[in-house]
Amino acid sequence: MIPLIFLTLLAYLLGSISGSMIMGKLKKVDIRQMGSGNAGGTNAFRTQGLLFALPVVIIDIGKGFIATQYFSEITLFGPTTIEFSNLIIGSASIIGHCYPIFHNFQGGKGAGTAMGVLISVFPNSILPAIIIWILSLIFTGFVGLSTILAGITVSITSFLQLQNLPLQMMCLFLSMFIIFMHRSNIIRMIKGEENQFKKIMIFKK
Repeated sequence: MIPLIFLTLLAYLLGSISGSMIMGKLKKVDIRQMGSGNAGGTNAFRTQGLLFALPVVIIDIGKGFIATQYFSEITLFGPTTIEFSNLIIGSASIIGHCYPIFHNFQGGKGAGTAMGVLISVFPNSILPAIIIWILSLIFTGFVGLSTILAGITVSITSFLQLQNLPLQMMCLFLSMFIIFMHRSNIIRMIKGEENQFKKIMIFKK
């Protein structure tokens, strides 16, 4: 068995491996210098296209899943505290993605890695979140708003479906963290300066 603090650090380091930076090295671009300046899947798609963004998203989801699914099973804590390990380790991987030590603490906004964590601990939350994300996107065109609403949906779904307080608290943390990471999007929406993905919108102005 390995101490939880060591695995938490390892999860943070795994989270710090940025999919967009890996793809950027291959293509000799740094998307942090393009578009929104964010090293996440959305900016990767907007600035480099689908073939660049898809591996980015897969890497970002995968690291959250791997950390949460496997690291928590080898801690010094027993099965009765596996939810606590999931909470700490999963959160560490998301924080690593958003504030990666390998890339001057300039990362993404955490949605992809959070999805990987949820696939491990609460897969039933994924479909409702995706549905809300798609509906919000086609009606508003705002990716940030859609991601925020999807995050809130995860928390609501946990309180409706689960009787597991640690996992409910983890989902609530994820929702609040997603909102915090999208605070700049919220400010731009209030000012009317947020970019819209108009190609997917049903009602266009």
